[in-house]
Amino acid sequence: MGVAGPPGPVMDRDEVDRALARLDAEHEAIETSLLALQDHAGRRLLEGAELTGVTKERWASAEASITLLWTYFDAYTAALRSARELRARRRWLNRDDLVELTDLLRDDGITLAGAAVPGAAVPPHDPAGPAEVAPARLSERLSLDTLVTRMNDLYASSLDLVVAADSVWSALPARIDLLSEELRRTRRLAHSVGVRPGEHPAGDDLERITEALTRLRAQVISDPLAFWRPATTGSSAPGGGRPDTTRYDREARALEDVRREIDAVLAVRKDAEARLVKLRDTLSRADRTLAEARTARGEVLAKIAASEVPAVSGPPTVLQEQLAAAAEHRRHGRWHRLPPLLETLEERAEEELLRARESLTAVTAPLAVRAELRGRLDAYKAKVSQHGMAEDPLLVERYDTARRMLWSAPCDLRAAEGAVLRYQHAAAEALALGRVPEQGAPGGHRGDS
Repeated sequence: MGVAGPPGPVMDRDEVDRALARLDAEHEAIETSLLALQDHAGRRLLEGAELTGVTKERWASAEASITLLWTYFDAYTAALRSARELRARRRWLNRDDLVELTDLLRDDGITLAGAAVPGAAVPPHDPAGPAEVAPARLSERLSLDTLVTRMNDLYASSLDLVVAADSVWSALPARIDLLSEELRRTRRLAHSVGVRPGEHPAGDDLERITEALTRLRAQVISDPLAFWRPATTGSSAPGGGRPDTTRYDREARALEDVRREIDAVLAVRKDAEARLVKLRDTLSRADRTLAEARTARGEVLAKIAASEVPAVSGPPTVLQEQLAAAAEHRRHGRWHRLPPLLETLEERAEEELLRARESLTAVTAPLAVRAELRGRLDAYKAKVSQHGMAEDPLLVERYDTARRMLWSAPCDLRAAEGAVLRYQHAAAEALALGRVPEQGAPGGHRGDS
């Protein structure tokens, strides 16, 4: 079977020389890229790592793609070398030479067989998902341009996977190590204030975060592509996307919460003595107020009759017991147990002081009423004196009656209040009628209205 000529126009000598120059430059660029891929740190790490999961599966596919890529490059190099040798045979090419060169440089003059045929090996793939395998063929003829296109596709997909894995390895393990170091410092600080697993929730959280970071680092090292988030929009840059730090960020936030909890415990350690002193003072004031209320109750019962005086209870012993427990925690350095106990004690101590003051107010209320009646009686006497009615017999009589009741013991408040009201009404009536004693009249003579 004869060899068919090129389907298109035969290239002339100048076209051949220009095509060879372009293909030489393209060959150099492809070779540089392939060598850079071969020396890429991410590819070397992938080759030496014990991979698992999706990375293991996709790297096996990528390795086959890289092998196929070098096979294509070897075929490209061989075809280009044959074209150069054919061009170098003679200065002036005849038609048969030009036909052969046209077939090599422009038409489907390259035959791929066996593993180099798509379907016999893994085709280009996306690092974000598995590749589809085309039906296998035994051989294929194609042009140099088609071969370059396939190499570009294989190179881009392989580089995407290598860059994605390398980006994850460059970002996450270092950050996890820094967070782990911060975790170790936090654990030492937590132990110094008594925050330990099984004794404090923050101690349990530290154990959980430690285990989570250990697992996370092992998974990142063995399966980096599981932590790669591809770019949602089209990106021409290799490995378009970014490392997925969701799990790392979650543990970092959890550690920050624990650190705040430890800071709160440290603040308690710093202020514990001052808070305990203030608590003792508050409870002492409450006790003194209750003692004053009990004393005042005895006085009220002795001085005031026909009045209900509430009983005064003693100080609650449970607060003193809790205060002693708080002091014991501080003495033995159990700082993690102090915050809730101190907060409860501070709230209840203020309530106890308020209750004691209310008891004192309730007990002394009759004395306050008596004092108010005394003040009202004297105020009205001063008022009638200003109007020259201090010697009015009726007013004098009612004043003396009210005064005897208010300054006697025990004082009947209800009767005394009635006496004050009678004096008040008499004074108001006298002021309204304008009764003024005549000057010079002994004993005073009340004029007509």
